[in-house]
Amino acid sequence: MTPARRPVVAIVQARMGSTRLPGKVMADIAGKPMLARVVERAARAQTLDSLIVATTVDPSDDAVAALCASHGYSFFRGDETDVLDRYYHAARKFAAGAIVRLTGDCPLIDPGVIDDTVRVFLEADPPYDLVANRLAEGRTFPIGLDTEVCSFEALETAWRESTDPYEREHVLPFIYERRERFRVFLYRGAEDHGSLRWTVDAAEDLEVIRRVYAHFGGRDDFTWIEVLELFKHDPSLAVLNAAVEHRGFREARPGGRS
Repeated sequence: MTPARRPVVAIVQARMGSTRLPGKVMADIAGKPMLARVVERAARAQTLDSLIVATTVDPSDDAVAALCASHGYSFFRGDETDVLDRYYHAARKFAAGAIVRLTGDCPLIDPGVIDDTVRVFLEADPPYDLVANRLAEGRTFPIGLDTEVCSFEALETAWRESTDPYEREHVLPFIYERRERFRVFLYRGAEDHGSLRWTVDAAEDLEVIRRVYAHFGGRDDFTWIEVLELFKHDPSLAVLNAAVEHRGFREARPGGRS
């Protein structure tokens, strides 16, 4: 008898604090807060059993909790600076077997990309500890489609053993920087679009996202391939935020937590 598949739980980290664009998760995008855009797009992924917003206990994040409550989103409040701890306790509370890490500043996150990444994780034999479509060795998907899937056991090991503030802040480095201990796989697309910025760290990024949603008439059921076609037809979109600094692996600085 085949054992039942353990729940796949997406956890979207979101907080009001941001050094470059404070309050960005509540920024309006075609009539809805950015966080709502992220949650509603991600929730369409067929491989997810549930989706949780993980915010903090800081009073400034009461607004995030209120948004979740009013929209019927499941949410968890945890440590503001120790994001690994926040993830671990959210995963435990919602009985996650596999955790899909997403962030609240990626309003073009694509359910199809989530599904493809999760399926690679679920179908691997022997199993992976972590599958991600962005790692230090490169990415092929635009910045803003970032999807990381790890086992609860790997997350728990990181939570128990990590003492590095960077690892506690960025959740999964303890795993993907220890390939001698963990099975890690980089999921790549057929073409390289890794230079495109579809995330929101600065005002220029937000303008790009607003133009994308305006192009689709405020809908959010478009695919990332449709957005890619839009960028090909209108190269000026990529120019708008081309100067925004992207903080890569081991380059992120304190204060930029989501």
